[in-house]
Formats: sequence, C-alpha cells, structure tokens
Amino acid sequence: MISRPFSKLPHEADGANGMLEPWLEGKGLGDADQVLAYFAVSKLGEPPVDGKTDTNPEGLTAAYGKWASAVAGRLHAGGLSCKVLDKEAFQKQMLEKLIWISAFMLVGARHPGATVGAVEKEYRSEVSSLIAELASAAAAEKGLVFEDAMEDRLCAYSRAVAHFPTAVKEFNWRNGWFYSLSEKAVAQGKPDPCPLHTAWLRELKVI
Repeated sequence: MISRPFSKLPHEADGANGMLEPWLEGKGLGDADQVLAYFAVSKLGEPPVDGKTDTNPEGLTAAYGKWASAVAGRLHAGGLSCKVLDKEAFQKQMLEKLIWISAFMLVGARHPGATVGAVEKEYRSEVSSLIAELASAAAAEKGLVFEDAMEDRLCAYSRAVAHFPTAVKEFNWRNGWFYSLSEKAVAQGKPDPCPLHTAWLRELKVI
C-alpha cells in the first residue's frame, strides 16, 4: 500500500496501494506503525525486486512508528532497502505514492493497453499535468510542502516498473481520495482543485 499498517487491511487491494489515513483515523489508529512498500514479487518463489530507481538508488521503501526500525532490519536482512522516517516525512512519501498510482493509472486507462512505462514515455505531458494538479491539492489539504522534483521521482519509479499494466481500480482508496477533495470544494462553492482529474474520471465513466 501506499501506506500499509502492520495489522490486517479492510480490503484486498493490489499490493494494498491506497489512502488509508481516513480509515485508520476512524478506527482510532492515526498513529499506527506503517510501511510504504516499494518492492514486488512477480510470482511465488521469485526473489523480490527492490524499489530502487535512478533518482533514488538508496531505495524508496520507508517505515514509520514504534516498530519501524525492527521492520527495516528485517527487510535489510532480506536484501531489501528501507528507510525509517518521522511522521511528516512518511506522510509526504505516502502521498507521493498515492499521487503516482492515481495519476499513472488514470492516464494509462485513457490509452487502452498502455503500461506504466508507456505512460511515462509516450504520455508524459498528460501525466505531468495530472501529477502537478494532484500534488497541489494534496499539499493544500494536508498543509505541507513536497520536496522538489516530485515528477522526476515518480517517473523514475515508473521506469523501474515499466511493465506494470494500468487500470483505475480500488477507487475509494486511490483516486477517490482526490475526488473527495473536489466534491468538498464544490459543495463549499469553491473551484474544483482537481479539474483535470475530475474530467478524466468522467470521460472514463468512473464517476
């Protein structure tokens, strides 16, 4: 997941990618230990592929909370990278991954058959515009400032997992969080903070 608590999730998302904060807070688990997993196993028995990219050769996986160091130690023992972050730094990275999956999957869905790599290579202008829009909305909602060069980091990760297919799935846990920001703003008589995102969701009849 974007942000994965160590306890059982309420759903069976692909890799548990998604926004869990509202669910965790609703269960009184706002400070639950979490892991932002950037590694994958292609099939049973295969070695895991670490989420290292040309912009982040140290790896992108991160952990937060009381047991973060213990989790990082176990991952390191298995040959995988893992950083231990404080809550704010973890939240920024969690939101970046949410932006990645929401942007790349939506743009890819507009171009049937497009992989994550194809989105990064062939539809870069579309995904760049969407990343900027979603990042601005997330920053305003959470009152934080993202590190520079987010687009470069997200595109680098896409090159590392270029073969992944694209599709808009697990809406409530992924794109749905951004759409909820749009709904809230419109209900308050304010401009939609994610107009491109909303338009493309409508184009694909997701909403």
